[in-house]
Amino acid sequence: MANELDEMSAEAPAEGNDVKVIAKQLPVTVGAGSKVFDIIWWFLPPVIGGIVWLIMKAKAKNYFQQLQQKIQHDASQIDNYLEQRVQILQNCARLLDKAIDLDKETFTQIAKYRSNSAAEGDEARMAYSEKVENIARSVNIAFENYPDLKAHRELADAMQQNSYLQREITAAREVYNDTVNTWNREIFVWPTKQIVAAKAGYTTRIPFAADKETKEAARGVFF
Repeated sequence: MANELDEMSAEAPAEGNDVKVIAKQLPVTVGAGSKVFDIIWWFLPPVIGGIVWLIMKAKAKNYFQQLQQKIQHDASQIDNYLEQRVQILQNCARLLDKAIDLDKETFTQIAKYRSNSAAEGDEARMAYSEKVENIARSVNIAFENYPDLKAHRELADAMQQNSYLQREITAAREVYNDTVNTWNREIFVWPTKQIVAAKAGYTTRIPFAADKETKEAARGVFF
């Protein structure tokens, strides 16, 4: 049987093909065959077949519960790094304001997001992360526009910490996305996991993705 997607013979689109995350949650469903499969275990001789099936489903349920806790843990790591980054950006903004007239709105935004650093839910966390990234971009622009400030040891250290935390956030997002990928894959493993996931009303989860401004900036010319 040949590959359904054959990169050796299919013609590549001349306009290219950009990659983006589709922000859509897919519910887990099962058909009539799966429902019959779920019931038929109790009619297998002996009745112990039904007990074994219950144990299998209980294990699958426990697995999903543990996986959800892992997702929460990974998301919390991102929140922790974001909170640290907001604090560092606040220090950077204060140091910059001593030397230049920094936009006062930047201070207002930083104070706002520092007091509300824990975002709940995949979409809320992504939106919060995007806003923090926009603040960081404003601070970086101000820093780059005044080369003499780079000699300021305290400010240079703060900017270095900001860069370090951004790398940590990126790494934490990779871990989170790996766990989300595991969840999205496992809830469709038939029969036990998919049947349990469908009864529980589980859906796929949306991974982190770069915001529009970051993706556009990545296409720019840097050298």
